[in-house]
Amino acid sequence: MIIGVLNQKGGVGKTTLSVNIAASLARTGKRVLLIDADPQGSALDWAAAREGDPLFAVVGLPKPSIHKELSLVGEGYDHIVIDGPPRVTDLARSAIMASDVVLVPVQPSPYDIWAADEVVKLIQEASVFKENLKSVFVINRKIANTAIGRDVREALEAYDLPTLEASVVQRVVFAEAAAVGKAVYEQDRDGVASQEIEAVVSELQECFA
Repeated sequence: MIIGVLNQKGGVGKTTLSVNIAASLARTGKRVLLIDADPQGSALDWAAAREGDPLFAVVGLPKPSIHKELSLVGEGYDHIVIDGPPRVTDLARSAIMASDVVLVPVQPSPYDIWAADEVVKLIQEASVFKENLKSVFVINRKIANTAIGRDVREALEAYDLPTLEASVVQRVVFAEAAAVGKAVYEQDRDGVASQEIEAVVSELQECFA
């Protein structure tokens, strides 16, 4: 499965999700590749901060030819996760065309909900050329026990994309793990944050595998 994690708005947690989804898939013994398609290179920075053996391979490919090069770069891998760029560009279009499933993280704020319009349009354009392309929202960096956290799911119904039942709450442990190049499950194996990532991955696999 090739999962593209994209949203044209920065700061929605694309890299955090990408890294932890890749780590979750790698935990099962599968060969996983994380492609950092963001010119900022945050996933590469995460990999560089890690001490010890890597959980999975990480390569930088911030070029609008991802969909053309993927068959070579991704050869031999069971799953590929693409950490997309934070703007609607040819690079984002290429990442979408390379994906089987586009995961669109959205924070529970009106600005993020409005901004989702751009990436939804991009996915719709790509679907003309790639009929089997799947796409779904995931609520990320949710603030527990707030009205906006509950209402965002209803607001996203305005778009022609489903929303995963699983969601991820904003927690300090994600930043703590990232700072040392670890996945959240390594930092807190049985913690709630790890369980939330596992729920997202499980739902993705059930719906789109």
